[in-house]
Amino acid sequence: MTAEPEGSTQVDTRSYSERLHKVIPGGAHTYSRGDDQYPSNAPEILVSGKGAYVTDSVGRTLLDYGMGLRAVTLGYADERVNRAAQRGMELGVNLTRASVIELEAAERLVGLIDGADMVKFAKNGSNVTTAAAKLARAFTGRTFICVPRQHPFFSFDDWFIGATVLKRGIPETHHAATLLFDYGDIESLRVLFDAYPGQIAGVMLEPATTVGPCGHCARVNRLMPPTCSECPNRSDNFLVQVQELCVKDGALFILDEMITGFRWHLKGAQHLYGVRPDLTTFGKGMANGFAVAALTGRREIMEVGGINRAGQERTFLISTTHGGEMASLAAFLETVNIYEQFGVTDHLWRYGARLLTGLEELAREAGVEQAFQIQGNGISMNYVTLGADGAPSLPLRTLFSQEMIRHGVLMPWIAPSFAHGEGELDRTFEAARRALAVYALALEQGVDKFLQGPVIKPVFRQFN
Repeated sequence: MTAEPEGSTQVDTRSYSERLHKVIPGGAHTYSRGDDQYPSNAPEILVSGKGAYVTDSVGRTLLDYGMGLRAVTLGYADERVNRAAQRGMELGVNLTRASVIELEAAERLVGLIDGADMVKFAKNGSNVTTAAAKLARAFTGRTFICVPRQHPFFSFDDWFIGATVLKRGIPETHHAATLLFDYGDIESLRVLFDAYPGQIAGVMLEPATTVGPCGHCARVNRLMPPTCSECPNRSDNFLVQVQELCVKDGALFILDEMITGFRWHLKGAQHLYGVRPDLTTFGKGMANGFAVAALTGRREIMEVGGINRAGQERTFLISTTHGGEMASLAAFLETVNIYEQFGVTDHLWRYGARLLTGLEELAREAGVEQAFQIQGNGISMNYVTLGADGAPSLPLRTLFSQEMIRHGVLMPWIAPSFAHGEGELDRTFEAARRALAVYALALEQGVDKFLQGPVIKPVFRQFN
């Protein structure tokens, strides 16, 4: 390229998407942010976020329900959390030995989570779920880890991704010890225990997604937190069944609370569902978007990764330069303080319940209640778009997302935050009313007539 004359300004005429894909494989640092996950009128790139809103490169402000891939639970750029993180930065960010903030954060989390005696911090969820699998194998001396095929993501590491359709670059031996069962079907898990007697190290699963472990609670109330510890049908709770099976066989019961933790309840969804796992992984909402993930568990298991038991064979558990980074751990401490002071999870449940019922009512008004449905409960909902044949339709999902963006709402999925209030609810309903009117026309006249660009694609697919 010819050098520009001194003092001249070269204008880059490429789109942001072109520039991103030029230097970042996938165009972003997680595939959920990729171009293929959004309609063509979505922002190519974002500049900032504040509260429940994001701003793009041309100054357009959108009400957001993606909330940093569900990691931002208080709202973008919360000043209290940012000030706490700044204090952590001013103390040195990352010191040569363990820091006071690192100790305080560990003690705070251990004191918060029932049954958590020790914690290892990291920077992303994949690190701690992989560590949980390693720890289960080291503690039990066994090989196999069981995960539900319905739960889409536990780790980018080979042991899990190789068990999906995305197998390129992964030797089969790396995922051969990962076994799949069906969430909600205890017999499918029992079959694995029978097929691999005394060989299963642990069962790892999310406590809930839009589908929970207890059908009774789901039928009784979709809008309030479950109270499974008091449920008369407790034996039907899938998590209870999994835990009992693990205890009977000597396998570890591992809950991945990457999404449910700090959203369902400050003590995790396990607190609401009345179970106590051997190991738990957390992340996402721990620090309002700052990079913190955690592996917690029973002392006798966690100490397998320790160095102070003389003569014990070493297990190299998690060793990360940035696990003790002080700005993010200070942000975590302040986030917990705000949760406790203002009842954040109560707000999330209340807001989510009103949003769920309101969207269902708007779908009925538009006459599309059979083709546009809300799946899940108040704290974890998803809009399901169905074609005339009753099958899920990605073109219709693209259309709804497209029309919501047209009217100022970015809703790739639904993850409310503490910053979503009355004004945001009204704005959402107005956008949804207009979007569902177009949706109704698309059902009558064909969706292709209304789509502006390509249809969004699943993240987990074998080919581009």
